[in-house]
Amino acid sequence: MKNFKTEITKLHYTRNPEGILFDILKFGSAFYGFGSRIKNFFYDKKIIKSKRVNAYVISVGNMTTGGVGKTPVVSEIAKYLIAHGKKTAIISRGYGGKLNNKNVNMISDGKTLFFDAQDAGDEPYWLALNTPNAYVFTCKNRYLASKNAVEKFGAEVIILDDGFQHRKLHRDLDLVLMDSVKGFGNENLLPAGPLREGAEAIDRIDKLIVVSKSLKHETANKVARIMAKRLKLKTMVCFDEPDYVYNIKTGQRLMEGVDAVAMCAIGQPQQFYDFLKDFNITKTITFDDHHQYVPTDIIDITGNIITTEKDAVKLERFDRDNIYALKLRTIIDVGELLR
Repeated sequence: MKNFKTEITKLHYTRNPEGILFDILKFGSAFYGFGSRIKNFFYDKKIIKSKRVNAYVISVGNMTTGGVGKTPVVSEIAKYLIAHGKKTAIISRGYGGKLNNKNVNMISDGKTLFFDAQDAGDEPYWLALNTPNAYVFTCKNRYLASKNAVEKFGAEVIILDDGFQHRKLHRDLDLVLMDSVKGFGNENLLPAGPLREGAEAIDRIDKLIVVSKSLKHETANKVARIMAKRLKLKTMVCFDEPDYVYNIKTGQRLMEGVDAVAMCAIGQPQQFYDFLKDFNITKTITFDDHHQYVPTDIIDITGNIITTEKDAVKLERFDRDNIYALKLRTIIDVGELLR
């Protein structure tokens, strides 16, 4: 399954894919696209109406599958709003967690974490850990969770993590992220390509955020200018940069140049590996996105392990003192973004 998913991902980000597998997937895309267009048509024509809550709702999403970098941006927006006195709640689907996401699950009240990463899911747990004073909930029904946050906890602002396709809840601001290098991939709909929706969705985007996961940001700035002109959208650039590598148990920093195995389970693993150029990476190990780690995954690894913070929250329960995480620095002008 892992190899099959890897092959599909390669197709998604190949400019002009060919072959029998692509042809089969392309056939499936026709049905997927039909369903997506019908859903959007019903919402656009108000045949189905989005539900409202008594709060300002911001959606942070993307047009494609895979790791674009939404979660750190959600955290930065929440921290900005909280600093400006707004009671803020973050709503996540809770993908990969063990909690029943048909229910509204409070992961954090801004001060206390009520579940671990295995139960909550890696992204909601990371958000709760890294966004002080923010309420964090998981629920498949974003309207139900938002209503709960407003009526029971007085939330004034709701931030939807990965909410662009969730049209049941009305939002006041739709922010969409795209990778400066990966872009929209081969520009085919699922399953032949990475696109979750077709061109009809572009009209719903209020602002496009081009995410640069590179030490050289010229490409991102160029892509932002092109996309602003091509799509006629307000466009900004967000920079994700490596900061330092630290031990997930002790917090001690790892010196550059040492040997290490790089391991992750994220949507775009190569970008993570590229950030580790200052270390002597002897091997890379890639699991499927949102992989739930078990002890046997790391039992044969000797020496230092460097992973992402998203993975680290699932690995901290293991009795290993040689696991390190890469701290990223997210740079974005949130004040300009929200204007």
